Amino acid sequence: MTALPPHLAPTRTVDFDDPVVADFARRHAGGGSERERAVRLYYAVRDSIRYDPYAFLMDEADFRASQTLRSGSAWCVPKAILLAACCRQQGIPARLGFADVKNHLATERLLQLMDTDQFIWHGYVSMRIEGKWVKATPAFNIEMCRRFEVLPLEFDGTADSLMHPFNARAERHMEYVRDRGLYDDLPFAEMAADMRRVYPRLIALAESKVAAGKFDTDAIRREG
Repeated sequence: MTALPPHLAPTRTVDFDDPVVADFARRHAGGGSERERAVRLYYAVRDSIRYDPYAFLMDEADFRASQTLRSGSAWCVPKAILLAACCRQQGIPARLGFADVKNHLATERLLQLMDTDQFIWHGYVSMRIEGKWVKATPAFNIEMCRRFEVLPLEFDGTADSLMHPFNARAERHMEYVRDRGLYDDLPFAEMAADMRRVYPRLIALAESKVAAGKFDTDAIRREG
């Protein structure tokens, strides 16, 4: 049996061989061209999984695509892993991309826990669609975008869909400050070491199993 190329194969975290992931990918991909299926999968992951930066667990098992589906909420890295898994299940080559970004619109509570406005190891997906590699960021679900007045990221399968530099009020939003490259699987050990060094308070709180807060509630407070 011929081994699959790395960008099409299941991995520890990109576990599309799990029936939960395979079923989700088939249901949402539908039929049609590679591009049409990739676009449907992008929106399914973006809006079916609620964005929650407080779900900041540092156990490798929590990053599996199957676990993200079971939990129903996650931050950018697990959501990117889920999209990559769904694409690979459909035979669409996909890799995980990472960058450090500065978030100018984070909630006060999140900034207190992180002690910085820089988000390291922000996750996105690079997909090869109809012979061209394009990037997509499925992190922010549509409800969160509306609440924060963030412009939702749209994706048509032909052009990169990366974080907007400004929000709907023309305020600074996301600023890319470092590109960490593309990977076939999550470089968990390297990422976890960096996270523990940069965000010790947030990681300690997550590992204590004490709820850091409710991101949706913080969004409402920010609106007020």
